[in-house]
Amino acid sequence: MHELLRLDHISKHYHGARALDDVSFSLRAGEIHALLGENGAGKSTLSKIIAGVVTPEQGALHWEGLPVRFTSPVAAHRQGIAMVFQETSLIPSMTVAQNIWLGDEKAFNQLRSVYIAAQQFLQALNFPVDPGAQVSSLGAAKRQMVEIARAVRLQAKVIIFDEPTATLTPEEKRHFFALIRRLQQRGITLVFISHAIEEALLLADRITILRDGQHVITDDVQTFNRESIIAHMVGRTTTERATQAGRTPRPAGKKILSVQDLSRGNAVRNNAFSIYRGQITGIFGLVGSGRTETARIIAGIDKRDFSRGGVIELNGQPVRYRVPRQAMKDGIAYVTEDRKSEGFFDTATLAENLYAGLLASGLHRSPFISRRAQTALAELWRKRLNIRALNPQEPVVALSGGNQQKVVIGKSLVQQPQLIIFDEPTRGVDVGAIQEIHQLINQLADDGMAVVVISSYLPEMLTLADRILVSRQGRIVEEFLADQADEKKIMYAAVH
Repeated sequence: MHELLRLDHISKHYHGARALDDVSFSLRAGEIHALLGENGAGKSTLSKIIAGVVTPEQGALHWEGLPVRFTSPVAAHRQGIAMVFQETSLIPSMTVAQNIWLGDEKAFNQLRSVYIAAQQFLQALNFPVDPGAQVSSLGAAKRQMVEIARAVRLQAKVIIFDEPTATLTPEEKRHFFALIRRLQQRGITLVFISHAIEEALLLADRITILRDGQHVITDDVQTFNRESIIAHMVGRTTTERATQAGRTPRPAGKKILSVQDLSRGNAVRNNAFSIYRGQITGIFGLVGSGRTETARIIAGIDKRDFSRGGVIELNGQPVRYRVPRQAMKDGIAYVTEDRKSEGFFDTATLAENLYAGLLASGLHRSPFISRRAQTALAELWRKRLNIRALNPQEPVVALSGGNQQKVVIGKSLVQQPQLIIFDEPTRGVDVGAIQEIHQLINQLADDGMAVVVISSYLPEMLTLADRILVSRQGRIVEEFLADQADEKKIMYAAVH
């Protein structure tokens, strides 16, 4: 395979912070190239430079041996480079078909012809998406499919995927992996950014690892294993709690939450379970199983059915929340799975976001906001959660994904909850931050807090949970203690 694209001595800074420092990187024609590193390592910045979204301050790009300069994504598209972003760039008010053909429309379009062509194209990719559906009505997984379809339709020579499997179910992942291999057979070069190391080892021909904005290593996939990749990524080896069946679960403390016959339309149907203090309760289920919908009802974000909606009891007393603030005052915190849209105020600072959590809880008694108290609170939680920020006044949008997730968690913990629900707490988070978040979750349970972890990643569920509830079709269908559970049993209960 000949060299298609080369980046020589690329550097880029944001607000004085180093994103890339003298990085050299190359792509071969027709290869699958995994780009790995912790959050903040520079993966997204490097890929955006390739795609023309970001212009480097230093260094040069060569396309098939000739110097090039991409000043915009359009310039990169013309050369044959497309990027599928982690946060989709679709137009919510337009249909799937319109988004797929966006920017490539003819002077006169027949909408029916566009929809028919889009339907045939989506079927060829094995993507079950209605071409006439408005994008705003789609879930995260199907939006990702539309992004991928749009990139494939451009007939690009290089396609960059930024965390493409983060929102996909196991079945959808299998279809996506098959699509990747079909694209490679056409001679397309694929760059695959992922925090899932196993996916990189399974798919990639070569792996490049970045750390702190610097190039660490590029080599054939056969030279790597999981431990060596982690060591290159973080500069050290990592160890986690055993995930195998047989570890001793924490004993259940006092019952804090009881759910009986909880219902909300077709999403949650007669759901029933209990949560205990001093224990991590895992809720596992596939997309559409009602896990998140149940948690959002408990946290007061969504409302259960008015008639026959069931009963929720907190510390033995029935509760019914109209808004999340009421649940917060009662000591229930919910860490959302969608941190970008719901977890923080992106243009506000680290200090302002953490203080907003305190204000929402009702623990702040003064009618005035103290800047000194705000800064002190931010400094306290920045150290406690190891949030890597230049200072408490740094905008949260400038932080890496793992540090943004820590801010979202910090916003909940400042509320001093007695029950905290983590919904996909490590999605899109690097291995170093995953370990830190897992340690925090374990510490909260050891301190006597009631902890719920919702996750679709089975190794995480087996690592953390003392008891595992399996959700299917809107209700809990099975329960396992940690010393009884294994992946086969849990997946069987989730599917059958």
